[in-house]
Parts: sequence; C-alpha cells; structure tokens
Amino acid sequence: MKDNSYSWLSFWDQPHSIYVNARHLDAHCRDVADGIIGLLPPRPVRVLDYGCGEAVHHDRVAARTAELVLGDGAPTVQAHLAERFSNHPRIKVLSPAEVELLPAQSIDLIFANSMVQYITPTEFGALLAIWRRLLGAGGSVILADVVPPGIGLAADALALLRYARKRGFLLAAILGLLKTAVSPYRKARQKLGITRYSEPEFLKRLAINGFVAERLSNNIEHNPARMSFRAFRT
Repeated sequence: MKDNSYSWLSFWDQPHSIYVNARHLDAHCRDVADGIIGLLPPRPVRVLDYGCGEAVHHDRVAARTAELVLGDGAPTVQAHLAERFSNHPRIKVLSPAEVELLPAQSIDLIFANSMVQYITPTEFGALLAIWRRLLGAGGSVILADVVPPGIGLAADALALLRYARKRGFLLAAILGLLKTAVSPYRKARQKLGITRYSEPEFLKRLAINGFVAERLSNNIEHNPARMSFRAFRT
C-alpha cells in the first residue's frame, strides 16, 4: 500500500543534507537573494518569495522592497524564518494558507525558486490561480530552476561540482556526492519523483492559467541546464 503520509513537504520539514555544508547554504541563499535583487524595478515594490526555504540573506532583498513576504509550507522552516526575521519591519512570514488570504492585487513580484518540480501539474495550476489574484497591475511572476526532461542526477551533480569549485566548498561537495546513494534526498526523489517540463510545455501551461511568459536568458540558480521564466497576467 502506498504511504500517502510521505511527501516532498514532509521531506523539507525534516533535517536534510541537500546542502553539503554551511558554506553551501550560505552561498546558495546569497546568490538567490542577489538574483531577486537583480529583477527588482527601481521603485520599492511588494514581493512574495513562495517556497523560500531558509532565505538566510533575504534581509538584503527586504532593504530594496516596500514589503517582503516569505511563504513556505514546511512548519519547521516557517519557525526558523519567524525567528530569524522577528524584528525586521519589512519582512512578513506566512504559511501557504495565509498567503492565499492576502488581499487581491497586493503583490508586485512573486518569486518561486526550485519549487515547481516538487508539486504536481494540478497543484501548480491551483497555485497559479492564487498568484494571478494576488498580482497587482503590471506585476510579474518569476519561476526559477524549472527542470526540463532528460536532466537527471548526473547533470545535477556536475553542476553542483562546478558551483562548489567557484564558491569554495569543492571537497565538501565531492564528499556529499559520494553519500548520495544513501542520502534521504535521493531516496525521496526515487520514491516521489519530480515534475519536469519542456520549455513549450511550461509556456503552454502558464498560458492556460492566464499568463503570458518568456524564458529568461539564464537560470537564476546555479544549474545552467535548468530554466527560469518571467510571466505576466493576461
């Protein structure tokens, strides 16, 4: 019988080794924050980072915004975020249910990084409907690190090694990859799978749900084989 209690959400709500060491986590969070900052318009805007994870350096993002909403479905991650940013006047930490209750057209930029591969197409469609209601006039959605067909663990491992060499944690990355055969992430990926989209499929799915989109020239994450998109309400 299939164990329906196990999900990607439950995986992220537990301790995991997706980051090989603290330097990896710090570099990842810093680069994601820089990626968001690079997409912000000159004026202060209201930003939602959905599925934000630990978001260690998002205080730097908040400094460039009118308000930054951090949304994550894992209760443990929510607790970490609430503690980390408890005294920050521009950062609000919300659960997905609380995000859904935000006022219509109250967000200017929605950012979702390395998230859509962990939900089903049906769940993604429901999320797009929520985001479409939340976006203000001229607002946009950035979807980063979308996984195309044919990109597997080997390509991910090579991208990680290149990133680790650049960011100074190569030895830790090599040791981490040696442990991947028995890692919780690999087991979760084998059991739960991930959702992949080709570029045409992804653009079509966005169009069906009321968005016009374009693929960005570079993926915002470190893996160049994956894709990032910008979408606007139609």
